[in-house]
Amino acid sequence: MPLESEELTVNVGDGTVSAAYARPSDAWASLVVAHGAGSGMEHPFLTGFTDAMNDGGVATWRFNFPYREAGKKFPDRAPAAIAAWRAVMFAAEDNAGGVPVWACGKSFGGRMASMAVAEGMQAAGLVFLGYPLHPPGKPEKLRDEHLYGLTLPMLFLQGTRDPFALPGELEPVAERIGPNAVVERIEGGNHMFEVAGNKRPQDVIGASLAAPALEFLRAHTPGR
Repeated sequence: MPLESEELTVNVGDGTVSAAYARPSDAWASLVVAHGAGSGMEHPFLTGFTDAMNDGGVATWRFNFPYREAGKKFPDRAPAAIAAWRAVMFAAEDNAGGVPVWACGKSFGGRMASMAVAEGMQAAGLVFLGYPLHPPGKPEKLRDEHLYGLTLPMLFLQGTRDPFALPGELEPVAERIGPNAVVERIEGGNHMFEVAGNKRPQDVIGASLAAPALEFLRAHTPGR
């Protein structure tokens, strides 16, 4: 049975954003998870993923970006999104109880996390659930410059049919970043990790990504 989440608000500048915090009794790590551009923290993909991470002993935070909190459809510009990331990570660190705090995000949420880290936000590592390396059909418009020079552990979970980063496009980026960056492909997955001919609810799809994420976190957590 999924853990009951504690509903919270986090101050971001002059406003607040909603957050949901769940912590298993045996938590050995904490993971802050941001939503993609077209959904909020309540999306079944994210709740399925965080429930499965809780089952693996990881505390989780989900939160809304300010635009989502305000009921807007167009994502925040980077400075506002990064400010939200900083605020929620600060709250997560304050409640971590000494365990490492990782940053994770679906598409836009993950890219904003990495930009926040590039600007000095502290995190034990990054987990990307479908990194938007470029707009679909525009491989020349790469969103990778800020990734180079980051030395924390990074896991890119990416579908083999994801038009935002097809096979052969993200792998050279990870190689250039260095051995701390790992790409793990989900066979047949699109940008939402849906696999043709294998219809599954969004929460089940999200939960299926917890296993590789947990394995990566354990590999980079002393004593696990």
